[in-house]
Amino acid sequence: MGSATSTSPINMPPHLFTQSVSVSLLLAVLLWLQGCQAEDYHLLGSVPINITEESDMASTKGVPRMGKMLIELMTLLGAVGLSNSAIQRPDYDDTAAPEFLNPSWMADLPDSRPLSEVTMPGTHNTMAIYGGALAECQSWSLASQLRAGVRFLDVRVRHVRGNLTIHHGVSYQRAHFGDVLEGVADFLREYPSEMVLMRLKEEFSETFDIYGAVVSYIHLYADWDLLWHSRLMPTVGQARGKLIVLQDFGGPDLGMRYGSLDIADDWKVPTLLHVAEKWQSVHEHLETAPVGNKAYIFLTYGSGAGIFAYPNAIAQRINARLYDYLMALIGQNRRFGIITMDFPASPLLQMIINFN
Repeated sequence: MGSATSTSPINMPPHLFTQSVSVSLLLAVLLWLQGCQAEDYHLLGSVPINITEESDMASTKGVPRMGKMLIELMTLLGAVGLSNSAIQRPDYDDTAAPEFLNPSWMADLPDSRPLSEVTMPGTHNTMAIYGGALAECQSWSLASQLRAGVRFLDVRVRHVRGNLTIHHGVSYQRAHFGDVLEGVADFLREYPSEMVLMRLKEEFSETFDIYGAVVSYIHLYADWDLLWHSRLMPTVGQARGKLIVLQDFGGPDLGMRYGSLDIADDWKVPTLLHVAEKWQSVHEHLETAPVGNKAYIFLTYGSGAGIFAYPNAIAQRINARLYDYLMALIGQNRRFGIITMDFPASPLLQMIINFN
């Protein structure tokens, strides 16, 4: 028997399999439409799509009805990621490296400022760079994200017999928790003026008992003294050089509790037709943060996804709205807390940082 050359789903790379499923779904619906009678076309054509923004719907003027239906269907499904071309805009970046870096921006913050009054950028599912369009939330490595200015990490670990591998759902991210700890420790040694906040939670396993494994990994791959060991809110001076674990799991305190933050994370976005609802949630929380209780860290997730709306499709739209929103507020003294995104761009990160 020769070596296997099959392109069956078992042997197909995850990103190609995801694309194949998406294309197959579109073709299946298109073939169904071709079988419709004339009166069926009339009925389908009368269904309101309610897409009003040019950014969410390509012009269909002069396009045959079948083509218009296909465009509308692709928009509804968020069928981006079918192309391998990368985008680098001021608000959205899915290229391999940031446009520019800002590794030590916290050096300019006063030591006396409470951490809850710092505005900082973060990434959702920080390590999710593999698995195809449905799973990928970032395109930069952990080191690149930190050097670009990201200071909040969202880390998900699968727990199997004491091992902590990095996952986004079923998608293994070719890394383990030790890689994250080493990356953060290396960064903080190089830039001791900085600090890193890290939400840590269990993903794709339900042991509800990762505390012991987390402690073991910290001793193996970092240093116990690297952590901020308190639920109390530190000042910037107290937090410099520290990893602050935002503990989203049970057990004794390793750091601060994730649930103690004021969080807006309406991540379910079924289709691109629901982007406006997602942005409304983000906007309301950003408006509340400057006047909210300064004893709490505000955390706003701009990320979202659904089976018919991939993370990159949502990010392209929400990040653009976020960029415009912040641009209109430049020069104002506002505290936003942590703004967390998928596929952020360096100019957007810098804009967030500049509100300090």
